[in-house]
Amino acid sequence: MKILGMNHFTVLSSNLERSKNFYINILGLSEGYRPPFTFPGVWLYAGDQAILHIMTGKPIPANAAGVIDHMAFTASGLQATADTLKLHGIHYELQRLPELEIWQLFCHDPDGAKVELDFPANEPAPK
Repeated sequence: MKILGMNHFTVLSSNLERSKNFYINILGLSEGYRPPFTFPGVWLYAGDQAILHIMTGKPIPANAAGVIDHMAFTASGLQATADTLKLHGIHYELQRLPELEIWQLFCHDPDGAKVELDFPANEPAPK
């Protein structure tokens, strides 16, 4: 067996509309085709790939993070992202890793899942 790449993450949501708003309107993913499962949820896409599945109707465990610490996405538009997060009152932490040529921005989704957004290091620091 050989791993060829990452397919998707699935997150549980206590409020599907609130989660969709975060991932679509704030982070810029788009909603796309999802098979007609018997449980509610959405599939969110980056381009033509479904990279995030959101499920609802299932209780969120007390230890919501479980064994996975965070999910990471490659992104662009650091200043616009920082502005959008501030506008929506979403706290974030930012660090530049010049040796990896990236900025790492960390925030949390509405149910507490930790999200990392990686931006090219040549983007200017947000103001």
